[in-house]
Amino acid sequence: MNCDSIESSITNDADPLDITLPFAIRDLDGMELLSAGSRLDEAIINDIARAGRLKQFKNSCLLQHNSILPDMERFISKDPYAFIFGGVDGIRAHLSQFGEIPIPEPLLSALDVFKQNDFYTYRHSLVVFALTSFMMETCYPNTLAERNVLLVGPTHDVGKLTIPFDILQKKTPLTRRERQFLEFHSLAGYVLLTYYLGDQSHPAAHVALNHHERCNGSGYPRGLAEVSPLVEMVAICDIYDALISSRPYRKGDYDNRTALEELCDIAEAGALVRYNVQALIGRNRAGYPAPEEVRLSTERRGNPPESNCHSVTVDE
Repeated sequence: MNCDSIESSITNDADPLDITLPFAIRDLDGMELLSAGSRLDEAIINDIARAGRLKQFKNSCLLQHNSILPDMERFISKDPYAFIFGGVDGIRAHLSQFGEIPIPEPLLSALDVFKQNDFYTYRHSLVVFALTSFMMETCYPNTLAERNVLLVGPTHDVGKLTIPFDILQKKTPLTRRERQFLEFHSLAGYVLLTYYLGDQSHPAAHVALNHHERCNGSGYPRGLAEVSPLVEMVAICDIYDALISSRPYRKGDYDNRTALEELCDIAEAGALVRYNVQALIGRNRAGYPAPEEVRLSTERRGNPPESNCHSVTVDE
């Protein structure tokens, strides 16, 4: 399988898991699941899943929890999302497909924590959830991917609960240790979702672990050169929303044109699948052309925001 294949397994992950954890991972009640310096491998993650199944966490409906449904409608009813989804009617038609999505109550509590302490992550999680499911339906209608993504829920960034909020909201460049902490959220999210879902192979756990991997091997935490269609689409939607949203580490947002040009550059570098970027661009154009009809242009007319320290790392 290569990065350009669209027929790969939704949760394909042939690379064995064997990582030394730089930080401890605690559940949402503060109980330590894994200590700093411990080894995360297949045997350990199996134990974590087994422990979660024994807990038998109660499930509740995602879209009936507090204000999640009206919040989602509000977040994606503004351009460019309103245009991408086809207006208010398209937004409501898409959200109606979700039905009663069961999700463990501790994960709903995690969303509440983000809403109170880091509103960007709360909003971002819901938007990426909605956009990913919509784009999977557009790009891979004959696979089970769009149904599986409905089970993922807005949990790809739940590992950020392990990161101090002052790091998430920092306006100046991160130190090396802070950068390590930030990147740790993918591993932490994988462990937390394995525990609360009782299944290390669940699409949500798979996405949390791998959504910062890139199909040219430039991502983290393992530098994989193969990613599944679901991970790839979450990655694109994750990057896109981060670009067009207000972030503390830059003075302004990317305008929509510049954000799409940035995705083109990443695809041209081989880190993202061109087909999926073409699909997102197509949803931003009049008439919604099919991905095959969209050409990735090398012409750059947008203006990235100034003073962007997102990728800048400084010494302690």
